[in-house]
Amino acid sequence: MFRGGVVTVYVSDMDRAVRFYTDALGFKLVERHGNNWASIDGGPGLSIGLHPATPQIAAGRQGSIAIGLYLDGAIDQAVVDLKKRGVEFSGPVLDDTALRLAYFADPDGNPFYLAEMKPAYR
Repeated sequence: MFRGGVVTVYVSDMDRAVRFYTDALGFKLVERHGNNWASIDGGPGLSIGLHPATPQIAAGRQGSIAIGLYLDGAIDQAVVDLKKRGVEFSGPVLDDTALRLAYFADPDGNPFYLAEMKPAYR
């Protein structure tokens, strides 16, 4: 029935958002339609659509969305690499039973987390 989908993130500044998603996170810009829409390839199975905020839908509203990024390497190295690109994390890497997590946000405050599965749970 479905062939895929997209996570739409509402942003306040399209240029700034595209730079963050491509330069800081290293994702690929697939297409951009001025300040109306940008499609970002987030890797296998993840498409991110950037849409300008509207009076009805504010950018960065906490609690309404979180984008999780699964890692194929060590989370500690990913945190170091992303910090070098200007990504600010909200605290230390958290150690859960099955995985390790690190939280950050895009320039509008939309929440993200990195997730590294522990070997016993892979």
